[in-house]
Amino acid sequence: MALRLNENLDDNGEMHEINVTPFIDVMLVLLIIFMVAAPLATVDVKVNLPASSSQPQPRPEKPVYLSVKADRTMFIGNDEVTKESMINALMAATEGKKDTTIFFRADKSVDYETMMNVMDTLHQAGYLKIGLVGQEVTKPQ
Repeated sequence: MALRLNENLDDNGEMHEINVTPFIDVMLVLLIIFMVAAPLATVDVKVNLPASSSQPQPRPEKPVYLSVKADRTMFIGNDEVTKESMINALMAATEGKKDTTIFFRADKSVDYETMMNVMDTLHQAGYLKIGLVGQEVTKPQ
């Protein structure tokens, strides 16, 4: 009765195992490199947001636009509204449907605080689908 203690050895005494230690070393080095490089990819930079080169989304049948001009006057469609009358005008424009997407357009000179105040008012009124509209930029060919 023969008993073989090491099944990984062939007739010449060679081992047939894969040594994964170098692979693990390379993966750990890559992990460290990505851990160091990831925070560098998120840098605060002054940005100019109005232009966008992304593919435009299909336009809904009857879109509701909320516009803020440079002098902070607000419009729903072509009708001027105040901050106090904005929600009532939106309720009329959307027929009370809170899941309607509101397309928010603001002049690029409008400060961020004004935009956030308008978006906060929309959120408190229950309008959670807000689409930010930018100027479409065509790529030169």
